[in-house]
Amino acid sequence: MPPAAARRILLPPAISQEPPPTGGVLREYSGETMGTTWSVRVVEGWPADHGTDAAALQAELDAVVAQMSHWEADSDLGRFNRAPAGSWHVLPEAFFHVLSFAMDVSRESGRACDPCAGEIVNLWGFGPHGRFGQPDFVPPSPQAVQDAMRRQRSIELDAPRRRAFQPGGVQLDLSAVAKGYAVDCLARHLDGAGVANYLVEVGGELRGAGVKPDGLPWWVSLESPEQSAGEIVAALHGLAVATSGDYRRYFMHEGRRHAHTIDPRTGTPVSNGVSSVTVVHELCMAADAWSTAMTVLGARDGVALAERKGLAVHFLVREEGGLREYMSSAMRAMLEEE
Repeated sequence: MPPAAARRILLPPAISQEPPPTGGVLREYSGETMGTTWSVRVVEGWPADHGTDAAALQAELDAVVAQMSHWEADSDLGRFNRAPAGSWHVLPEAFFHVLSFAMDVSRESGRACDPCAGEIVNLWGFGPHGRFGQPDFVPPSPQAVQDAMRRQRSIELDAPRRRAFQPGGVQLDLSAVAKGYAVDCLARHLDGAGVANYLVEVGGELRGAGVKPDGLPWWVSLESPEQSAGEIVAALHGLAVATSGDYRRYFMHEGRRHAHTIDPRTGTPVSNGVSSVTVVHELCMAADAWSTAMTVLGARDGVALAERKGLAVHFLVREEGGLREYMSSAMRAMLEEE
């Protein structure tokens, strides 16, 4: 069925009856991280009932970058990528947790989202060096892709010792999950500070809790590549949302669009017609990783996997005549037309 033009609302499965703080006021914090921006909106009682400030929130994000950035040469991930072949490395707790989750998603999706595919991502100009927007950038040849695919290997994890094995040359890239994890870090920081009502955003990935000072939920419009797809507005009350799409970062070459999402199974940018995938989940890390995996899988295989795992997933696919909408039953169950 084509996407409906009517405005639809997405409601969480459960809504807390806890009211906002008496005399609560809305405060906003913002900054930069991971090559993008972040923002946090919190409802504070009067006087302020916690010690949260922009510096504390920025410190949470800086810690994620220091461990997991493939853009920073001296990050823990950067050092692992340069490590000699055949070496084991004890990883920081957060890094190991995120890497383990990414490896689980890779396994469950048939390698549709593989954190070990960093070399191929870099080859297509979507890494920290040889960027696609630079004047001297040239897309890789089929032979170069094949060579990189032959070198691509997985890594072994040792959970009891929190170690990862570098077989040699593996380039980790956690960009499909780290941003969502950063959102969750900010949410946990706010929870720990006693903040019950907030909306957190990092580079378009969102997570909300509680309500605004007027008692209404945090309403956000889900990303869509075209107005004709119709608007979906979500109440992020105990929910996170992440969207992956081919309209964000891409380059054109010889009349073809090359999106930033790489299929690790073929070593090439996805070309299955998927325009956008939105995943709604309690954890932003999960929504982030699964939105990437679903983009690679495509609507048919993606919806089938979402049904098996109970994931709330919404696809917009370019087909003859325009965009076509596909969604899992978990997503459909949360949608209502106004």
